[in-house]
Amino acid sequence: MNFKKTDFEGVLIIELEKQVDERGFFARSWDKKEFELNGLNSNLTQCNISLNQKKGTIRGLHYQKKPYEEAKLIRCTKGRLFDVIIDLRSNSKNFKKWLNVDLNEENYRMLYIPEGFAHGFQTLENNTEVFYQMTQNYMPEFAYGIRWDDIQFNIEWPIKSPILSEKDKRFSDFNEKDFLK
Repeated sequence: MNFKKTDFEGVLIIELEKQVDERGFFARSWDKKEFELNGLNSNLTQCNISLNQKKGTIRGLHYQKKPYEEAKLIRCTKGRLFDVIIDLRSNSKNFKKWLNVDLNEENYRMLYIPEGFAHGFQTLENNTEVFYQMTQNYMPEFAYGIRWDDIQFNIEWPIKSPILSEKDKRFSDFNEKDFLK
């Protein structure tokens, strides 16, 4: 695995190293020791799969508050997505800035997101499937979200008329005072 740093401290793009032969290829997508050597939280406790039937679907922007903040490892196993993170770490030089990464079934990239970020994505193809690995279990009482079109962030979503769940539609704009409670 190749661990590539981004401009956001602790956020890494991980590229799988394929060993190709006449049968296809083999690649490791998880190695606890390698993650630890790269300073990443390797305490994975929950794995999820989301199938998104329609192009333009947005899931997010989700995060969990302390003490259940979670790191995530994201990989698109089918289709393509515009993956977005927002840095919510008040002591970060990138506080309230966002980053997007193209994840798709062909580039075999994974995105490692440390604790302290909101995360979401928009599907760019029908039937896009996403595999998530998390360092915390889902804790509904600590789970929050930010409105997908919050003007504080001005995220440049590729598809302007997204499909959202009722829950994600109810998210409000980011309020720093509420977040820091």
